[in-house]
Amino acid sequence: MIATINNNINIDLSKPIDISIPLTNTDENPIAWYIEKPTIEPVIFGDWIGKVSEGKSSTNFNNIFFNPHGHGTHTECLGHITRDFYSINQCLKQFFFLAELISVQPEIIGDDLVITKNQIEKALNGKFPEAIVIRTLPNLESKKNLKYSNTNPPYLAEDAARFIRESGIKHLLIDLPSVDKEHDDGKLVAHKAFWNVTDVHNLNADARLDCTITEMIYVADEITDGSYVLNLQIASFENDASPSKPVLYLIQKL
Repeated sequence: MIATINNNINIDLSKPIDISIPLTNTDENPIAWYIEKPTIEPVIFGDWIGKVSEGKSSTNFNNIFFNPHGHGTHTECLGHITRDFYSINQCLKQFFFLAELISVQPEIIGDDLVITKNQIEKALNGKFPEAIVIRTLPNLESKKNLKYSNTNPPYLAEDAARFIRESGIKHLLIDLPSVDKEHDDGKLVAHKAFWNVTDVHNLNADARLDCTITEMIYVADEITDGSYVLNLQIASFENDASPSKPVLYLIQKL
């Protein structure tokens, strides 16, 4: 099925490119922020178990316990860092965007691996899409099940996040557990720079309520850098973040 976006861009809806990481209750699930793996288990009432294979239920009826920030691909709004409550379900109201996929090898700065402003600017090469998808190099498939806690993963420099904001990009997607340094004393400078939040206790009028950050994606090697249409899918959670399913579509030549 061919769909037309903005009257002049065609995409083939039958060829989605899923860049999310599935959430499972196995040791293969990626984990960040010092928590345990997700729990997916059947409801139990007395001797009744909500699992067809157990022979006492006509349906599979599971409870799921997970944390969107620590257990896989998720999309967050500025409510992630503000005193007042803001919901991703209220902030994200459009779901299709022009996106640019770039690959960047973080630079060694001191003891850290950092994605710099110059790298982002060079990779975009004058393009100013609605969304940016950042794939870090080396692009190991183990990203899909890494245990990130206390490993000091790469992160986005503050001026890089500011450059993305000033370029008019509204949606930032990255294959890391956070755009910020793991241990940063709660400064969260990249989050704040991207959302233009100057005071988390008293939100400034020009903070970017309709902009999102998606973390812990995985973009396979065979997906080439370039322009795509992004479908950013979330669950309808009234929460600062939701597990999400970002999907890319190749732009069809007219």
